[in-house]
Amino acid sequence: MDAIRCAVTGCLGNVGYNLVFFLASGGVFGPHQKISLNLLEIPDLAPQLEGLKMELEDCAFPALHEIRVGSDPFDLFGDIDCAFLVGARPRGPGMERKELLQANGVIFQRQGQALDRSAKKRVRVLVVGNPCNTNCLIALHNAKTISPDQFAALTRLDEFRARAVLAKKTGADVSDVSPVVIWGNHSSTLVPDIQHTMIGKKAALSCVDEAWILSTMLPSVRKRGAEIIKLRGKSSSASAAFAAVSAMAVMTGQLEENSLVSMPVFSKGNPYGIDPNLVFSFPCRTHGDRLTIDPSMRPSDALWKEVLVSEKELIEERDAVRHLLV
Repeated sequence: MDAIRCAVTGCLGNVGYNLVFFLASGGVFGPHQKISLNLLEIPDLAPQLEGLKMELEDCAFPALHEIRVGSDPFDLFGDIDCAFLVGARPRGPGMERKELLQANGVIFQRQGQALDRSAKKRVRVLVVGNPCNTNCLIALHNAKTISPDQFAALTRLDEFRARAVLAKKTGADVSDVSPVVIWGNHSSTLVPDIQHTMIGKKAALSCVDEAWILSTMLPSVRKRGAEIIKLRGKSSSASAAFAAVSAMAVMTGQLEENSLVSMPVFSKGNPYGIDPNLVFSFPCRTHGDRLTIDPSMRPSDALWKEVLVSEKELIEERDAVRHLLV
């Protein structure tokens, strides 16, 4: 069995560092599938990158076949099967959101071009670096010979958070809470929707009321990342890395057929009337390594108003970087 080659950018950041160990231990493809890691960081961090390589070697992971390190995506994206685009510039003091979009947009434009030139045409690309929806849109527009259907951003963590909030509220085991739909942007405008969620054999809507959803659950999920930063002094890292591994498992056909997942995917042709040139989180169904948007899950009118707010935010983000969508 040939090794699967996977690239990770920003692998010395909090999320990337955790992610590479999940990957090397078989987190996506299992412990019996060999994996080769192409690890990218900025040139100034070359010594630390070599140190990370040594740490991975010292773990003696049976699944880990090869490690390559460097800073050039045109080189390190060569012949890859999957990519985690984690590295992104953080928001600095006094930096406006538009400035952050511009700074990261240039990074993801180049990475999209590198994927287009160097990666396998069947590559699966998960964008984790924030603002991940719009960064994903930039990358897929610049990878002209790769299908947009092979790109996604990360709201898997938001879905996991929503399931945990529901489990805590109802006293259920989190494993008994079925998927929660996440709509829109991975931001403070995201919309968790439990209309089709089950808790054991009961509909989630029979266990909680809509007032609690709007007043407690929605803001809890939206603000969870900020609350973790407040308490830890750092952003979510291991949980985000675990969610990224889970999302790539979805994208590479590791889930049961017709599983329901929430994934930010290219919105062209979507059945909900959302602007067709966004990366937007929808309820999706798995079909091997393909995802299709489930057309039957429109939320309540109250939640749909929230969905449209998230759409508006994504349109504004896209319009701020329109010049990068070549």
